[in-house]
Amino acid sequence: MAGTLAIIGAGRVGRALGRRLRELGWKIGVVVTSNQPSARKAVRSIGAGHGYAQLTRQVLTTQVILITTPDRELAQVADELARIGGEELQGKIVLHTSGAVSSAVLEPVARCGAATGSMHPLQTFSGVGIPPLDGKVFAIEGESGAVRVARQIARSLGAIPVHIEGARKPLYHGAGAMAAGSVLALMEAATRLMVSAGMKRREAVRALLPLTRQVLDNFERLGPRAAWTGPLSRGDFAVVAKHLQAMQDFSPEFPEAYSAVNRLAARVLAPNSAAMLDALEKVAQPKKARAKSTL
Repeated sequence: MAGTLAIIGAGRVGRALGRRLRELGWKIGVVVTSNQPSARKAVRSIGAGHGYAQLTRQVLTTQVILITTPDRELAQVADELARIGGEELQGKIVLHTSGAVSSAVLEPVARCGAATGSMHPLQTFSGVGIPPLDGKVFAIEGESGAVRVARQIARSLGAIPVHIEGARKPLYHGAGAMAAGSVLALMEAATRLMVSAGMKRREAVRALLPLTRQVLDNFERLGPRAAWTGPLSRGDFAVVAKHLQAMQDFSPEFPEAYSAVNRLAARVLAPNSAAMLDALEKVAQPKKARAKSTL
């Protein structure tokens, strides 16, 4: 499948999808960003299109309109697109790429007769190069005509379209944020602990990455409980207490995050969650007592 495509808000996601779709034979029309220099940059990155610094009626010359703006701008873009397009939007396909917002935000466009939906690639876009999309999940929802086109686009990119109800998209997106951004924060925190223990940063990263990769490989191959490792998995609460004690000289987010993640592990991994949570509460008691003594 190939057709004509306009991109509104061609940042990292818009440029990447535009480039891949252009390579698949799509004709790229209007490419809209917040200013003319970034519009020119987007067109160069995509390899086609006509750059604009504001929404223009030229967007109506394409059959599919892809909105890749930040979530906070979606409602405004939908209102402006409906104002500009009116009845000319009849029969158009309008998709946005937000992971947390449903296609309901495009209601002004839907009232004009466009088929609306959302198509979110569960992938990180760093802005450096175009990430591979083969085998990646695209969360899709919306009206039937828009969903059909979104599925065709996803499959043409080698991705896997998966239906997510609009009301449940925040859960879906929260899971993705936990598996990506939250893991990155934990890795950076662990790296800083290693550096404080005496390692050089490069040594710390080289030590931690294989460890984390192995756990994730085991998670995929063996499942969560079989992959679980470390003192908490063995019920060695004395070691957990030592970890917490060693982190007291760091900013409070370090021991607080360590304790929170341990409680989460107890809830989702331990065969007897209640018993492990009780034991972790006892480990935390000395710290709470020390905090009270300083008041």
